[in-house]
Amino acid sequence: MTVTTTAAAHQLAAEDISLGYGDRVIVDGLTLDIAPGVITTVIGPNGCGKSTLLRSLGRLLRPRDGRILLDGKAISSMKTKDVARVVGMLPQTPVAPEGLTVADLVARGRHPHQSWIRQWSAADETEVMTALEQTGIADLADRALDELSGGQRQRAWISMALAQGTDILLLDEPTTYLDLAHSLEVLDLVDRLHDDLGRTVVMVLHDLNLAIRYSDQLIVMHAGRIVAQGSPADIVTAALLKEVFGLEASVLEDPVSGRPMIVPIGTRHVLPGASAE
Repeated sequence: MTVTTTAAAHQLAAEDISLGYGDRVIVDGLTLDIAPGVITTVIGPNGCGKSTLLRSLGRLLRPRDGRILLDGKAISSMKTKDVARVVGMLPQTPVAPEGLTVADLVARGRHPHQSWIRQWSAADETEVMTALEQTGIADLADRALDELSGGQRQRAWISMALAQGTDILLLDEPTTYLDLAHSLEVLDLVDRLHDDLGRTVVMVLHDLNLAIRYSDQLIVMHAGRIVAQGSPADIVTAALLKEVFGLEASVLEDPVSGRPMIVPIGTRHVLPGASAE
């Protein structure tokens, strides 16, 4: 994996944010700077606030307190289209109208660049085709999205995010509902796009070994706070896994990647308060 830091000029950060739904506070007093130009993955047990944090970074959830900052400016004070030209968000279970073709879905990524003055152009068409080619699904452009396999659908959604032309890409569980082969296919694609385009990528993943394999930086969350942050080699230890996940495990060297590899032994206990995010 190549770490690229020059192409991604935009800075995304959280400043002392509190997040929640209804009366429930999930994240309280969290501060975070996203490293530009690298792949960062947020991991942690269910209910710890991973997806909630990502939603706030993508401006889908407004903090109760604190601020999300884009290039030092509060994201809540910015115009929606201005944010969408810099930050692209792919939620965990995106939905599209029945019968929508792949090309039409990807074309929706160009919406932030449209206005009553600037309508659809040849440049937009080129961006759509480039995104389809980058994800290897140009031959599926005229197919209905609901006719595709899970891996192909994820490629189509990622194509839409690429067509949006953002420097920062947020992916909430991009491997949800995919088997291992399709999960590797999607993450290989994300890795390749990052290397080729220098995008800043922030993902939420549940599979710890996949997170280690495909990430330059990890953010480890527990009970709404960050308990560790850094490269996988620096922070993934048996002690951390026990503290955060209640998991007894050995941490070995992956013979393929040379990175840490987790071999589960058993669980210590069920973490209190764990629930779906």
